[in-house]
Amino acid sequence: MPDGHYEPKITYQFPKRENLLKGQKEEEERLLQAIPLFCFPDGNSWAPLAEFTSETFSFVLTNVDGSRKIGYCRRLLPSGRGVRLPEVFCIISCLGCFGLFSKILDEVEKRRQISMAVIYPFMQGLRESPFPAPGKSVTIKSFIPESGTELIELTRPVDAHLEHVEFQALLQRLSPHLILHIFASAMLERRLIFLAEELSVLSQCIHAVAALLYPFSWAHTYIPVVPECLLDTVCCPTPFMVGIQRRHLARVLEQPMEEALIVDLCEGKIIRAVGDEEEILPGKLQNEMLVSLNRHNNNNNVHTSEQVNALVSEAFVRFFVRLVGHYASHIKWGRSGAGSFQERAFCKAVGSRSCRRLLKRFVRTNMFSLFIEEAERSRIPQEAYFQRKIIEYQEQKKHRRDS
Repeated sequence: MPDGHYEPKITYQFPKRENLLKGQKEEEERLLQAIPLFCFPDGNSWAPLAEFTSETFSFVLTNVDGSRKIGYCRRLLPSGRGVRLPEVFCIISCLGCFGLFSKILDEVEKRRQISMAVIYPFMQGLRESPFPAPGKSVTIKSFIPESGTELIELTRPVDAHLEHVEFQALLQRLSPHLILHIFASAMLERRLIFLAEELSVLSQCIHAVAALLYPFSWAHTYIPVVPECLLDTVCCPTPFMVGIQRRHLARVLEQPMEEALIVDLCEGKIIRAVGDEEEILPGKLQNEMLVSLNRHNNNNNVHTSEQVNALVSEAFVRFFVRLVGHYASHIKWGRSGAGSFQERAFCKAVGSRSCRRLLKRFVRTNMFSLFIEEAERSRIPQEAYFQRKIIEYQEQKKHRRDS
């Protein structure tokens, strides 16, 4: 505790990692050094507390090979009297299943209020159970004595592409118009900085923005909550999507930054923009998405987060179906079974001039290149939900032509 500052430390690791090869040990070491920073990105400003409302947030760690691990965190104050320091329980996974891991952290928090001793058998039972497939459940023993609940059921939603998303968080803080400006900037892989004080707001909103890009994936620097010691990330000349606590805004603005979109989630406004955000998306498609998002805002019948997620996602998936849904018919297959994407013919096949203009920019992005590389490798489409929406759209078009 030098100069009154607290330094976060890992006090327990489950399971203990042993017998790792040299390369695995080095990666494990890097991971273990990074985790405390991201669990307490605001660590320098902590002090012992008597009361604290537990919070849930997540972070993303990118490995040297580009693969990602997600940290799901529950920060809470251990039971006791007087002032004490908060602690974080963190689950590291390669899978984006926020809902499922959030339920697991609920169970961990419940047990923490009783004793650390009842957390270990619960986690061991979880580790020994098969991870549920989308739409499936896993049942494990509770291990809370005299709770009246012997078993706990954990379920994953059927639609896996939405299980790491909470669009409501974004809709509560930004107008549909601003969401479309942010989406357009993300689509062209620009630099995006989000500001909020709460870690849960930052991580929820950034994951929501990244999810709007489905079936494409953000392939650049992606840090939903940036630790204070890594604030110079905003000087990076390559694309990034990062979340920064609002108290650091002055320091961020002092940095020698290239063009970036800065979004204040507390005030619900864009602080800094490139200036062309209104013109990026084709007018007709932009208006259709605005109608969908405004309909959600004015619809009092939508209650559950699953319904909100489905409605919002549908509007953006439909946008990509209209813009790039014809990509498969422009992959030429050779005798060896390898595909070759015909980019020029693909762009020319779009009738609308404004859509064609956007498409010519979008095909140059990393996320589109990775999507097409995947499509060229196999005739079996990877994103089943997106393919289903393409077929539905094509059938509707055919029906309109025939009627």
